[in-house]
Amino acid sequence: MSHLGALEQELRELKLTRLAEQLPTFLSDAAKQEWDFHTFLGHVVKEELLARRDRRTEMATRMARLPFVKTLESFDFAYQPSINVKQIKELAAVRWIANGENLILLGPPGVGKTHLAVALGIKAIEQGYKIQFTGAQALIASLARAHGENRLEERLSSTANPSSSSSTRSATSRSTGTGPTSSSSSSPGGTRRGR
Repeated sequence: MSHLGALEQELRELKLTRLAEQLPTFLSDAAKQEWDFHTFLGHVVKEELLARRDRRTEMATRMARLPFVKTLESFDFAYQPSINVKQIKELAAVRWIANGENLILLGPPGVGKTHLAVALGIKAIEQGYKIQFTGAQALIASLARAHGENRLEERLSSTANPSSSSSTRSATSRSTGTGPTSSSSSSPGGTRRGR
C-alpha cells in the first residue's frame, strides 16, 4: 500500500471520511496554489466540519419523520400570493423554538401548509434543533389514544412543553380562508399571539 493509501486508511479509522475521500484533491490544490501549512490545515478542518454538519443534518432529517423533503427556497410564493413572505422568512429564523413556542399552520387543503411546515422544520434542523413532524390528524389520533389510556395530560405536556425545545411539532390543519396562516403560542398560562 502506498503512503497516500495508508494515510487515507488511517483517516477513515479516525472517522475523517470526507478528508480521506478528498485528500488527493486537497494535496493537489495545496501544491498548485502553494498553500502554507496553516492554509492547508484550515481547508482540511473546514471541509471535515462541513461533512459532519451534513451528516448530522441528514440523520436529523431522517429522524424527523418528514413526509418528504422540501425547502423554503423551492416554495412558489407567486402561486400563493396570500402568504405573507416576510412572516415566513421571519419564522425561518426559528426564534419561535428558542422562545419555547409551537407553530401551527392553518388553511384550506392544497395551499402549501405541509410544504411550509417541512421547510421550516428543515431550517430548524440546520440550526441544530431536533424536530418531529406530526400532521394534525396523527396528532389528534395520538391525543385521543392518550385520553382513552387516561394519559391525556401527560401527552399534552410532552407535546406543548417548551422546556423540551429539542422537539418541534409542526401541525397542518384544515380551515377556511385562502392561504395558510400561522400562529405561535407560548406555554400554557402564557400569552398567545398571532403571527
